[in-house]
Amino acid sequence: MKRQLVSGRARGRRALAGVLTGLIGGLALSPASAAPALAQVPAGNAAVIGGGQLGGRGTIVSYPAHGAAALPAVPASAYVIANAGTGQVLAAKDPHGWFDPASTLKVLTAITLMPVLNPGATVVASHQAAIVEPSKVGLIAGQRYLVADLFKALLLISANDAAISLAQATGSFAQGVAMMNAEARRLRADDTVAVQPNGLDAPGQHVSAYDEALFARQALKLPLFMQDDELLTARFPLRPHHVVTLYNQDAMLTDYPGDLGGKIGWTTAAGATYIGFARRHGVTLIVTILHCPPLTEMTYAARLLNWGFAMDGKVRPVGVLVSPQPVSPQPARAAPGHRSRSSRRPESQLAARPLPAGRGVPVAAGAAAAALAALVVGSATMVSRRRSGGGSRPAP
Repeated sequence: MKRQLVSGRARGRRALAGVLTGLIGGLALSPASAAPALAQVPAGNAAVIGGGQLGGRGTIVSYPAHGAAALPAVPASAYVIANAGTGQVLAAKDPHGWFDPASTLKVLTAITLMPVLNPGATVVASHQAAIVEPSKVGLIAGQRYLVADLFKALLLISANDAAISLAQATGSFAQGVAMMNAEARRLRADDTVAVQPNGLDAPGQHVSAYDEALFARQALKLPLFMQDDELLTARFPLRPHHVVTLYNQDAMLTDYPGDLGGKIGWTTAAGATYIGFARRHGVTLIVTILHCPPLTEMTYAARLLNWGFAMDGKVRPVGVLVSPQPVSPQPARAAPGHRSRSSRRPESQLAARPLPAGRGVPVAAGAAAAALAALVVGSATMVSRRRSGGGSRPAP
């Protein structure tokens, strides 16, 4: 993914980014503006989200004086191993570095849209969804698909076409992406900017290993997510009288004792990426890995989890997974063109449903939101830079 270098005026641009992020914090962008909210990265260690130690870019671990197992060597650019229950970060590497997410971004897509979309509604597959590159389930433009089935395709086989259809079920592609960025802000995942709901490489899109741990912790709270993510297979009605079988890509489900699910990803720019969670003896751990050699991400995830289960409660935490920000509930945006199979309401029946308490996604208003989105697009380009061989952050 291309990112542009920050010039000597980085400080002023970061200030502009902060102002813009504050302005859009209460908005979900209008369909006319596809630009996401800007991510913020703290400039000094004292302000690093999750604790000052997490501002480091190398391996971060705090061993006890005696009896410590060595942290396994992991050839990834970034990772986090954390206790989902306590929120304690046991060890990390460049946890706030910015990296391409690949399909692990689909976890953010799911945790954003599962509480918002009616699983019993149907969505008409668009041309945009049908022509996206693999992996995909093979949606046919003009065919109707059940929202619940699309989520299964999203999580089991990482279907890029399902991700687009689910985003569009909110009313538009841009609205779906804006909601993802609003949810990232709510979770305090401030290293994240989503541009594509399927995680395919896109200019300005990035996550951090820390943010993906926040996504994982939120996913563990959603029964529907966990129910789908733990499935080994599922049946997907592709067209009338033609059903295909989906096979879960996460081999950890069968190969790692106590595994609860997860999400793999890969693109040329991102390398291999992974989000996973496992439970043993009442302890649930989260592992996230970014920019790892292909086909090794689950091997190293298993090693980090083994170390985490052995050392949880023994190593001193190097940080904490922060709690989400409280948000006042607001009604979901209208999503025309989607209807429920169990309803005889008109064609304008919405796939979107009212948000539960604390999950409000405000709706942008008219030209003001479009103008603000244009500012965000320019500012995202200004404040984003690439660091050779690693993650990116605003210059200090």
